Amino acid sequence: MTRYFLQRTLSQSVSVSGTGVHSGKQTHLKIHPAPENHGIKFRRVDLPGTQDIQALFKLVVDTSLATVIGNNGAIISTIEHLMASFAGLGIDNALVEVDDYEIPIMDGSARVFTQLFENAGIVKQAAPKHFFIVKKPIKVADNDKSVMIFPEPCFKITCQIDFQHPLIGKQEITFDRAKNNFEKEISRARTFGFIQDLELLKKFSLGKGGSLDNAIIIDKDRILNEEGLRYPDEFVRHKLLDSLGDFSLLGMPIQGHIITCKSGHTLNHLFIKNFLDNKNAWETGPAKME
Repeated sequence: MTRYFLQRTLSQSVSVSGTGVHSGKQTHLKIHPAPENHGIKFRRVDLPGTQDIQALFKLVVDTSLATVIGNNGAIISTIEHLMASFAGLGIDNALVEVDDYEIPIMDGSARVFTQLFENAGIVKQAAPKHFFIVKKPIKVADNDKSVMIFPEPCFKITCQIDFQHPLIGKQEITFDRAKNNFEKEISRARTFGFIQDLELLKKFSLGKGGSLDNAIIIDKDRILNEEGLRYPDEFVRHKLLDSLGDFSLLGMPIQGHIITCKSGHTLNHLFIKNFLDNKNAWETGPAKME
């Protein structure tokens, strides 16, 4: 008898509160289990009567500082770490209720969300999980930045970064869903920024919630966080985390190998558009368990 990967959801509802990194506002989340084929949807409980916003690429309205989705005037901002937790743990269906427009930054990583979900429990559902099964390579490039995908019998993602800074430089990491542990190896990696950029953001009334409690802050030759790094290569691990969140907006998991080089939200989303346009390079359907 053929066995397929099954859809997954939470076994119970969870709640969490925190501050938005750009808005500085306190936001409350309630995340509920959802039925098969529901996908990940967001509901603005502070805007009664507005439609739920599905976490899909076609509803992305901004990628300049964070990934923002919106529908009929309602938006949800800074969704990438939460979406990375859903993707990293293989959760297909959930309803996220939020009482403001920005998802809280927590500690700058996906750790809090990931631990919440694991503590709540993740359950298999009856319906098979559908995948984008990659048949041909696709590449999108912008000068020395690129995103590529190749056929692969499982999901892998490789992330490469190169910063002209003595504390970062060139770093590369691969996450293989079949071999790696998302919670231990990726979810704890924090967002990072340079002290001069943080000052500039605050000058323009952005980054109001940014601090050493929720980001790695880098000066010319040192890290300002007293506790230092959680991983020697935390920077590239966080870029991979962000990419997981971005690519989850395809709405289905991928069976293939993504390789990003010096990419960010904008190029990731340009790649998604190109991927969806290249319908001869993939097919959709359930994937058999080996």
